Amino acid sequence: MKSICRDCLWTGDRKVERCDACASRRVVAHDELDNLTIAHLDCDAFYASVEKRDRPELRDLPVIIGGGKRGVVSTACYVARLYGVGSAMPMFKALKACPEAVVIKPDFGKYVPESERIFGMVRELTPLVQTLSLDEAWIDLKGTERLNGGPPAFQLIRLQKRIEDETGLTVSIGLATNRFLAKVASELDKPRGFSVLGSDAPALLAPKSIRILPGVGPVFGKTLQSDGYATVGDLARADVRDLVKRYGETGLRLHDLSHGRDARAVKPEHDRKGMSAETTFNEDLTDLADLEAELWPLCEKLATKARRDGVASRVIVLKLRKTDFKIVTRRISLPEPIQTARALFAAGRDLLKPELGIPYRLIGIGMGEVVDAIDGPAALFESAEARTLKTEKAIDALRDKFGKSAIVAGRALKG
Repeated sequence: MKSICRDCLWTGDRKVERCDACASRRVVAHDELDNLTIAHLDCDAFYASVEKRDRPELRDLPVIIGGGKRGVVSTACYVARLYGVGSAMPMFKALKACPEAVVIKPDFGKYVPESERIFGMVRELTPLVQTLSLDEAWIDLKGTERLNGGPPAFQLIRLQKRIEDETGLTVSIGLATNRFLAKVASELDKPRGFSVLGSDAPALLAPKSIRILPGVGPVFGKTLQSDGYATVGDLARADVRDLVKRYGETGLRLHDLSHGRDARAVKPEHDRKGMSAETTFNEDLTDLADLEAELWPLCEKLATKARRDGVASRVIVLKLRKTDFKIVTRRISLPEPIQTARALFAAGRDLLKPELGIPYRLIGIGMGEVVDAIDGPAALFESAEARTLKTEKAIDALRDKFGKSAIVAGRALKG
């Protein structure tokens, strides 16, 4: 099989541009369709798409899902993206770029059930599903051909069609030889796309910016560029010994990625949407300093667990319980995933300040939509987060060797 029609599911043993059965141009054609088994599924502008589906009058309007003027953009629909609005952009900048945008506060009571509905369909094909968030996941379909009536490419196109028919939402899918390439492929033809990367991947990657590589954020990207590595091809042509000398273990990983290599497996046990820590007070607390004193050790505890589990998050959630037992939750989306107590504390403190003035009996801090740390800014050289991460990892090592009380970091890391 070298061609599949995304409209009528016709398959052919030769590469074609138009379906032989229905004449559709929505044909996926690749010499290796039968052999590729790792996929990345990404719901298209998920939160905004749910809102537009439920409110048809918004269909042609720019829609932004996010908080108030001091918040950030959670999701921007594709119309809003034409104005330059993107995820994690400060809301005031988004509204300056697109003043006519319709701004809607996130409604996870709607988004979570839709996510569960979509990934429930995915898990009917295989248990090997590793979600990154409510709207994206890696899928390993190796060995499922006989069970599901066709090779992975056919299963995924049928799945994509089913999701759209049954939910009214669209997804983009990338199919490749490994997780990294599958994620790259899913971004090639959004929205409602289906792209394939096989042995042709190195040639396709070569001219692309180094920012396409996981772990290369804005700061590290500038470092790489100043060192002469502007494209993936520049890294691929570099001597691996030079990369390791400059960037250590990260240099070796960059070399592998630039050649389209990624040995990570799809791990369902890492399939979780968040993690948290909380504490109930002996006496109700109102004062900021007292609440911060309770928040800091929770941030240390959660950050340590995140580092040991190899995960990070840019979605930080503060939880407060009032004396009448009503719960207040506040969340913020940061520009980059974090895994340090200092960054957690800074975000939690910013969320806490507007809620002062009444007594509370509990405080908690959480990381939502966790991802593998390697998919976050694993190499943000020269950034405050990178320097703090190095320090906190050193503290982890000392505590492992000499006990938790060997070093009391306390508020010494507070910014």
